[in-house]
Amino acid sequence: MASLDSVSIAILLGAVLVMAGILSSLLALRFGAPLLLVFLLIGMLAGDSGPGQLQFDDVRTTYLVGSVALALILFDGGLKTRFHSIRTVLAPSMVLATVGVLLTALITAPVARYALDLNWTESLLVGAVVASTDAAAVFLLVHTQGLRLRPRVGATLEAESGTNDPFAIFLTLMLVEFISIGGSSASHIGAEFIREAVLGAIIGVIGGRLVVLAMNYVALPQGLHAPFVTTAALVIFGGSQMAHASGFLAVYLAGIIIGNRPTRAHNSVVTFLDAATWLAQIVMFVLLGLLVSPHRLLASASGAVLVAFALMLIARPLAVLICLAPFKFNWREKVFIAWTGLRGAVAIFLASIPMLVGLSKAYLYFDVAFVVVIISLLLQGWTLAPAARRLHVALPRAERGPRRVELDLPGQLEQQLVGYPVRPKSLYFRRGLIPSWSKPTLVIRDERILTPAEADPIAPGDYLYLLAPPERAESLDRFFVDMAPSTAPDPHLLGDFMVSGEHTLGELAEIYGVKVDEHQAKLTLADYFDINLDRAPKQGAELALDSIVLVARNIGGGRVNVVGLRLPEEEEQVAPATRAQALRRKLADIWASVAGV
Repeated sequence: MASLDSVSIAILLGAVLVMAGILSSLLALRFGAPLLLVFLLIGMLAGDSGPGQLQFDDVRTTYLVGSVALALILFDGGLKTRFHSIRTVLAPSMVLATVGVLLTALITAPVARYALDLNWTESLLVGAVVASTDAAAVFLLVHTQGLRLRPRVGATLEAESGTNDPFAIFLTLMLVEFISIGGSSASHIGAEFIREAVLGAIIGVIGGRLVVLAMNYVALPQGLHAPFVTTAALVIFGGSQMAHASGFLAVYLAGIIIGNRPTRAHNSVVTFLDAATWLAQIVMFVLLGLLVSPHRLLASASGAVLVAFALMLIARPLAVLICLAPFKFNWREKVFIAWTGLRGAVAIFLASIPMLVGLSKAYLYFDVAFVVVIISLLLQGWTLAPAARRLHVALPRAERGPRRVELDLPGQLEQQLVGYPVRPKSLYFRRGLIPSWSKPTLVIRDERILTPAEADPIAPGDYLYLLAPPERAESLDRFFVDMAPSTAPDPHLLGDFMVSGEHTLGELAEIYGVKVDEHQAKLTLADYFDINLDRAPKQGAELALDSIVLVARNIGGGRVNVVGLRLPEEEEQVAPATRAQALRRKLADIWASVAGV
């Protein structure tokens, strides 16, 4: 019975630790504290050196849990990555994820050698362990601190942090093998890396496509799609590792393949994986914290602090500057990318590998990685938002989107039901706007289900459900969030062939003779962009209107407030300046009346 009681106590204490981690995350989200740090501290407090007095030194279990957690984190990151958003930054991201990791390790190694009294190979292993950035830490802090990074900067960090782990893991394993069983030639190491990367990429792409086929053509019972995809991700990871390929690269690429193709139950899969990765991170961080001994940390604390500052202030910035030199990033973007190289659970996970194989000085690598992670999260983590704003790489944070409900429709993949509560200040309610590719289908009012015709007019508090393509569902958010205040366009931008976005298509048709449908004549130019663009309008977006092209020249309050007119070439040659002047005079009075609405 005593053994059964010990099992029950272990279950109880484990559940209490996880629950404490979940509840502590509320404080972290509230105050912007690095969440990883909270879980690590909980593990330390529960360990043999803390008040919990739990005796835990099972490195094998920690490595197993860490491998599963990291595989799920990378798969979830790939699942949420839109290829079109990272396509333009693939080259710099891949350079950072490979050459950048190697340079960071090489530059950190001399500091580790003299600060920790190690030989060159051991010093390089310290550099490899702390060289990669942590995707979970970076984007959790970006989210909790309310940052919306410029697209190129955000996409570069996303792709780099998602793809640099496989190279850092490979480099660490090669160095551990070198120290434990002897050296290998540079050509052998290079060939091994290429083989692992290529084979991992092949397995990931093929595995991702097979999962897509299985989800779309195998009639799984309702509710099993998400567990199936999660299990398939681990099968891809484990199979790749067994084939001596990069399982972490394979599972990340499989996530990208699945996330960028239409599949059944996509939204339930994403929701399930969010919960699974969240739980996996909590368990992994707590276990890593349990392995830490505060008394042992004191012996290497001073050297570890030197390594941490050398990494953050010298190695990472130099690596970023060298890797991004061939690409068109300005100095502000380079500085921010260099400062956002946060270290997280991946570094501590890599540091457990020497402990697993029984390497000499194994606990030193683990303790140094732990100190580096703590300092990185405290210093870089809490200064992330001020750095982004100071360097002008953060855009104004859009208002949090409305609560969106997405329902898959059986028998097809092209459309799904997307539901929103109707807000009194939303673009849909105030202007009646809805994209041309969506179709209102039903309305729920006072627990009654109505057709749009029966519910007309729509009232605040109604729930509206629309048919829309799954890949465009998120783009509907801007029509159901409260409208931003209207902003007047800069008068200096309103030159020839430039008009305010508040003018209507009918007014434009009257001056330029373009054909406009009667039901569209009262739409403003800003409305026209909202209805016909897949996503929120950006500067430079273009739309055709009969024989002319409308170009978004200035954005204010999330909408187009200055529109450029690109006329046919033959008309531009003869169009007198007085035509544009007449347009401006005719519409000046109208703008004065609508600007305050």
